[in-house]
Amino acid sequence: MDFYVEAAANPDLSQGWSFAATPLGDKSTSGDEPRYRLGRIAIAELNEVVWELHQDIWTLSGLMHELPFELPRRHEILRAFERMLDIMDPDDVAGTAAAGREALAEVLSRPAYASAHELLATGHAHIDSAWLWPVRETIRKCARTFSNVVALMDENPDFVFSCSSAQQLAWMKEFYPELFIRIREKVKAGQFVPVGGMWVESDTNMPGGEAMARQFVEGKSFFLQEFGIDCQEAWLPDSFGYSGALPQIVKSAGSRWFLTQKISWNQVNKMPHHTFNWEGIDGTRLFTHFPPVDTYNSELHGRELAHAQRNYREHGRGTISLVPFGYGDGGGGPTREMVAAAHRTADLEGSPKVRMGTAKEFFTQAEAEYHNLPVWVGEMYLELHRGTYTSQANTKQGNRRSEHLLREAELWCSTAAVRTAGSFTYPAADLKRMWRLVLLQQFHDILPGSSIAWVHQDAERNYAAIARELEGIIAGPRPPFWARETPRSCSMPRRTSAMVFRRSRLPNRSTRIVQSVSQSAPAVMFWTTASSGRCWTPMDC
Repeated sequence: MDFYVEAAANPDLSQGWSFAATPLGDKSTSGDEPRYRLGRIAIAELNEVVWELHQDIWTLSGLMHELPFELPRRHEILRAFERMLDIMDPDDVAGTAAAGREALAEVLSRPAYASAHELLATGHAHIDSAWLWPVRETIRKCARTFSNVVALMDENPDFVFSCSSAQQLAWMKEFYPELFIRIREKVKAGQFVPVGGMWVESDTNMPGGEAMARQFVEGKSFFLQEFGIDCQEAWLPDSFGYSGALPQIVKSAGSRWFLTQKISWNQVNKMPHHTFNWEGIDGTRLFTHFPPVDTYNSELHGRELAHAQRNYREHGRGTISLVPFGYGDGGGGPTREMVAAAHRTADLEGSPKVRMGTAKEFFTQAEAEYHNLPVWVGEMYLELHRGTYTSQANTKQGNRRSEHLLREAELWCSTAAVRTAGSFTYPAADLKRMWRLVLLQQFHDILPGSSIAWVHQDAERNYAAIARELEGIIAGPRPPFWARETPRSCSMPRRTSAMVFRRSRLPNRSTRIVQSVSQSAPAVMFWTTASSGRCWTPMDC
């Protein structure tokens, strides 16, 4: 048997989540001193009975510590632990583990209260497409995580995993084709579920409206082409605030629901509801849910489950909320232990009732049971991470320049393809590739400027390459339109009607193609700048 070991030496750049300045985020400043070495790898045989006992203890301990001291249920669990310890032999754990499990069986079998809150748990791995590591490491993180996920699915047919970024699955198709085939099989089986319908989990404040629309165009088209799935929910659990234009864009993309939990991080004003209608600036309303567990990285620990039930602001109106579980940010996803916790808390006295399922199942049930929903109107502002509006100016400038150049390239190429009778071929594949790279850079830790220096250096190189290629594409369609330049004093032919072609939304420069309806001239072109204009003679197009 061959074993393949993959290791990544990523330093703890969060420094205990203080995020202080560090030289380790840039290869040029991190130094040459080796920081890691591989010490020892051990292969061990899993004792299933001992492992199951550990899961029983973990689940019951988490529940017990969240129950009020005066509640009898808390003390019943404590006494069961005492009986277990009396039975078990510390020198022979493996030999006495089965008896230990029997001591806990009765308190584990007590059914949940009829009114217990229901938690629909969906596996997730919020893998940042770049953050404290570069994009190249994210590709490997995705491969490790998704490999783990499909293995868990083989062991647990009821386990469901939600994957939110088309870009990450596109990487698997390109770099790990065998794994991608396995993912396709699990999508078909209903266990590996694409969600969100976006290319990446993008920022929503700084990209232009066209780019936000393209996130859904590219994400949805990939999921449809590769898996035959049209995502019905927008899934942005970690973006830094949400534009008031988003409901209109989401609904126009054919989606019905929206999920985030980031606004729970607000420093001052807390959102008054967990399930509500979000009304955009044009009046479009979007059914929205904030998981009351207040994390997208739940381990399904008793502390988290109890918090979700206590924190839920819709008691009396609804009975269900969503909990995404699995190690995220740096990846890893759900573990066997988390799946075991879900099984043990499906119907357990004192705990919310946990059921594994899909985001679609949750939204369908929640939408059916909620009536006269409260409405939040306009932007959902995040009272945190405010520096992301100004951090890394070069990244932000590169994004805006790329958006303008892509628009210009598409306008020139579309006009040339239509007006040159087939002599110009529209560069669809090149433009799609560059759009997807720009959309990747709009990920919510790249464009906002919250990543390490390495990430932003990569982004700036990408933007420079995009600009060079787009300038070349833009120059391509122009020659068919050029004709002999005439004096500036020339006049338009009579009986003309004009079609204006604006090259740029920037105020200092524009290009216009004016189509003339004239017996003497089929078309003319003007090139104008802020200070002067040029008139081009009629030409055949």
